[in-house]
Amino acid sequence: MSIGKSMGSPTGAAFALGGASNASTSGASNASSGAAAASAAGVGGARHWLVAILALVAFMLLAGCYRQQMAAQPKYDPLEPSDFFADGMSARPRVAGTVARGELVGNDFLNTGKIGAGDGDGLPFPATAAVLARGRERFDIYCSECHGRLGNGDGMIPSRGYRRPPSYHTPLLRRAATGHFFDVITNGFGAMPSYGTMIPRDDRWAIIGYIRALQLSQNATITDLSAEEQTKLTAGGTQ
Repeated sequence: MSIGKSMGSPTGAAFALGGASNASTSGASNASSGAAAASAAGVGGARHWLVAILALVAFMLLAGCYRQQMAAQPKYDPLEPSDFFADGMSARPRVAGTVARGELVGNDFLNTGKIGAGDGDGLPFPATAAVLARGRERFDIYCSECHGRLGNGDGMIPSRGYRRPPSYHTPLLRRAATGHFFDVITNGFGAMPSYGTMIPRDDRWAIIGYIRALQLSQNATITDLSAEEQTKLTAGGTQ
């Protein structure tokens, strides 16, 4: 009872109010501290994001500058003239006595078309159907523009004013050795430029095999056929 009375007295009420006041102050202080901590954490996080963004921007700028330097470095474009060299050309020939790896050329018939000091004849490998098909494909790409599809020298380029090449079907070129054709394709002749760097060696021989086939196709006689083929031809191809 004394306790109840004490709580009901003015002193007890004051004690209760004081406790409530302390609790309220402490709660407010804690809330304020929490808000401050949260605010500090937010500021710290924002700073981290800002630093990351600035670092990314700096990296992109540096990368852009590096690429620009690489793209704008001093260089010559193909066929661009140069006043540094005496001949005025920026493209330089190979150093004398050197060859690129894989391009060592021997002195044999396969690589030169020569046998001894003269032009060799024939092909350095069998003229199979695959070889002739390859030769026809390469001929149509590189040769027919001037020489024509049949080798008559009536291609599209000479029809527009360029110097007309001779027909493959003249007696002179029909008698010419295959080594002569290889030399002309490789090194050029007259108005014809060199194709040695554009047409691989074996393709040059395949083209020559096809030229021989063209010459035969335009100058063949029935006696060039086998007995069986002659029989089929004279019978109208019914056998």
